[in-house]
Amino acid sequence: MLRTRARLLHRLLLALDIAAGALLFVALLAVPDLRTGDPMSSSGFPSLMALGLVASLAWPFTLDLLDLYRSQRRSSLFRYLLQLAGVGTAATAAIALATYLTKAPVAPLFPFALGASLLALLGGTRAVAHLTLRVLRRTGRNYRNVLVVGSGPRALAARSVLESHPEWGFRLVGFLDETDHPLIEGIDPSEVRKLVDLPSLLKDEVIDEVVVACPRSMLSALAPVVSVCAAAGVPITLLSDLFGDYLPAPRVTSFGTLAALNFAAVHHSRSQLAVKRTIDVVISSLLLVVAAPVIGLAAIAIKRSSPGPVFFRQVRCGLHGRRFEMLKLRTMVADAEARRAEVLELNEMDGPVFKIKNDPRITGVGRFLRRWSIDELPQLWNVLWGDMSLVGPRPPIPSEVVQYETSDRRRLSMRPGLTCLWQVTGRNSIGFEQWVKLDLLYIDTWSLNQDLKILFKTLPAVLRGTGH
Repeated sequence: MLRTRARLLHRLLLALDIAAGALLFVALLAVPDLRTGDPMSSSGFPSLMALGLVASLAWPFTLDLLDLYRSQRRSSLFRYLLQLAGVGTAATAAIALATYLTKAPVAPLFPFALGASLLALLGGTRAVAHLTLRVLRRTGRNYRNVLVVGSGPRALAARSVLESHPEWGFRLVGFLDETDHPLIEGIDPSEVRKLVDLPSLLKDEVIDEVVVACPRSMLSALAPVVSVCAAAGVPITLLSDLFGDYLPAPRVTSFGTLAALNFAAVHHSRSQLAVKRTIDVVISSLLLVVAAPVIGLAAIAIKRSSPGPVFFRQVRCGLHGRRFEMLKLRTMVADAEARRAEVLELNEMDGPVFKIKNDPRITGVGRFLRRWSIDELPQLWNVLWGDMSLVGPRPPIPSEVVQYETSDRRRLSMRPGLTCLWQVTGRNSIGFEQWVKLDLLYIDTWSLNQDLKILFKTLPAVLRGTGH
């Protein structure tokens, strides 16, 4: 019954959104300043019909694509508003593109006026409805009955989460376990039923959702629960900590024709990563053009000051440990790698990292290049090629990676960068352990906004010459 109502509501909202888009499109066409010709002319009418179709479907299509027609009761208001803002941006971009392609007789401002109107009407009404429902659920209305599988610590934690979010509107019906006795204090014996009682419970009680929060020892007993719920059409929520307390949050994906859960350390937005890559390509291309004269002058100075190649090529470890050849302007004597054993005792970093601020192998020109980070400019090519990013953990050399602890390797789970939190925080003044913590902090909290902040902090750090 609940699924049937949800499908009907979905279709109703879909129809209302299409109708609202069409009505707003017609209403704005009535504004003289938003038209550039006769909408009923033989050339203008077909293009307006095509544009009107896009305008009517832009919001519904994007909402459906992002699965925003389903219940959002567990979504925070802030996250929901961000999603609606994203839908509005995508819909406006689609309308603007359609306006350009159809050459409809509308003013350049028309798609943006229509996009803003759709956001205000459709986004605004949804935001108000979301907030109103949260208030109603706090008063005990619009609730859903939940049954928790398990009666141990995980089940108790699940109940705590439900009780701490009354705006979700979930009412706990009880617990299911292999016995009718709870495994932990805090759960009353009268609340616990046996797993074999599930079919009769579904008949006698209204159960809207089953939450699996049992210990791993009960995994083998879950198959009948899943089968019964699937047959009865009752949704199941499986808490991922069932597979381990330190397992990261999963993402639903596919493995051929099979549905699958992907457990990654951090699930970053694919669209934001695509934007990050676009920024890398655009900025690295521009900077390579601007930096070309500087690299050329540095190359002449390197050649005249010491024998050896202009560029220093070194194998580094990139995303997930993939090896690539990183480019730098040579700042040391030509046989620096062969003489590394001579200066091992001068290493100023702990852990597997090797760094010396005043390395005796550095040439006079090289010291100047390092002071202003000019030697790093050729790495813009690595960014353009895709081995590196503008911002990300610095790429280590393979001999360092083989000494990593298992937990240290997670810093390889993101594309390495020209600059990172470590470089704008302290460079050589911090130890390896803190360095790794900063890299993991960057990975766990990554956002495009954070990348911009690091880029803006990098220039002052370079001008101060705070280490290399």
